[in-house]
Amino acid sequence: MSIAIENLKSAQQRAMAGRPKVSGFPYLAETLRRAGVTRNIWSLPSCQSLYLTEKGPVVVQGSPLVTGMADVPPFSRDALITALRTDQAGNSTFPEFLTATWRAGVVKYDVDFAARTCTYYGVGEEKYVESYPAVEI
Repeated sequence: MSIAIENLKSAQQRAMAGRPKVSGFPYLAETLRRAGVTRNIWSLPSCQSLYLTEKGPVVVQGSPLVTGMADVPPFSRDALITALRTDQAGNSTFPEFLTATWRAGVVKYDVDFAARTCTYYGVGEEKYVESYPAVEI
């Protein structure tokens, strides 16, 4: 196992151990940022996650949301915001969040840990940018 993978796994474990149920993402993001993660790029519906870190890039392949051929849902800013607020309130699991963002037409999202932003993209390059607050760990 590489140093980059060991560092990322360790940071994720620390984050999940101390992450609050409500508004937990900023805590996770700050923990990863402090561990040297600069960006996290998710590809949906494949659920492939690319972490760019100071120790090297790491890819994680999750369970895809669809198999075979599927129509891509149209981008819906309102449905995306509903998915975000549901998750932020602690009322969804991460897999439920991913499914809801896919149904909202999101094909990719990019978390910039330095800028504290998440940018969500539709297939036609529609995008929605949301900032998240700084938190103390």
